[in-house]
Amino acid sequence: MSSPTAAPAAAEATAPATDFSDITRTDASLRRFLHGLPGVDQVGADKRAAGLGTRSIKTTAKEFALDLAIRMVDLTTLEGQDTPGKVRALASKAMRPDPADPTCPATAAVCVYPDMVPVAKETLGDSGVHVAAVATAFPSGRAALDIKLADTRDAVEAGADEIDMVIDRGAFLSGRYLQVFDEIVAVREACVRADGSSAHLKVIFETGELQTYDNVRRASWLAMMAGGHFIKTSTGKVQPAATLPVTLVMLEAVRDFREQTGHMVGVKPAGGIRTAKDAIKYLVMVNEVAGPDWLDPDWFRFGASTLLNDLLMQRTKMRTGRYSGPDYFTLD
Repeated sequence: MSSPTAAPAAAEATAPATDFSDITRTDASLRRFLHGLPGVDQVGADKRAAGLGTRSIKTTAKEFALDLAIRMVDLTTLEGQDTPGKVRALASKAMRPDPADPTCPATAAVCVYPDMVPVAKETLGDSGVHVAAVATAFPSGRAALDIKLADTRDAVEAGADEIDMVIDRGAFLSGRYLQVFDEIVAVREACVRADGSSAHLKVIFETGELQTYDNVRRASWLAMMAGGHFIKTSTGKVQPAATLPVTLVMLEAVRDFREQTGHMVGVKPAGGIRTAKDAIKYLVMVNEVAGPDWLDPDWFRFGASTLLNDLLMQRTKMRTGRYSGPDYFTLD
């Protein structure tokens, strides 16, 4: 497979999976539902994640996994020092990660701040690589709702295919679940353009601030009920960011959500995933926990800036029998 698949249809990205109106009518009813979810066995989750991380895969499967991981990368730059030149270079790399090897697949997306969306969009053209933009006062999520919605609309109108929003962790940790739910719904609606097309929505939890796996499970269900297309671990600005156990909890949530509603939701671990070995651990976990349907860029992504180079080095090693070294690939 050579290029990422198209973003899901607007109707799927902009409508909740099923009717949760009874659950989401009041803070009390939403709290009862979220706190009634099965608790997460922290020791068991840690142990299972560690066990899945020891799985080894054979040569042909590894070649497939490396290409799949490349196709799942949201190549990211979210720095105050970002320039149009840096974004153009990143977008060019996303389209042709290894210029010396035309068989190397493109990445799924380039993820930038909203003001850089036009630059990324122009560079990527009709390549099939998506433009993702962070929004809603990223990374803190501390802004008034009208500012968050304006931030989202600006990015969408500039051409963003995907919006990565951050939840208000203060509201969530204070138990103001309905406020968080309503904000996700409002941002989802802001993703709809005047012509009826829509950017799809990734909801970032900042799991390093959620404190417990139970909270990660609750946030996952909250975001899915609100109509988020993806649930995402982290902004990459807080440690710990993505971890295997946290991602396992989120994968269990999307699996259970589909069993209950028939609706698939994607998962995006982001922050701290730097090596091909780590990426393959995540792919094994996706297959074992959620199932093979999620082994697709439409349903699983890596938010990363440095991961791609290691994937390329390992891919070259598999293809030629020797390492090219980091100097053979552009630095992000």
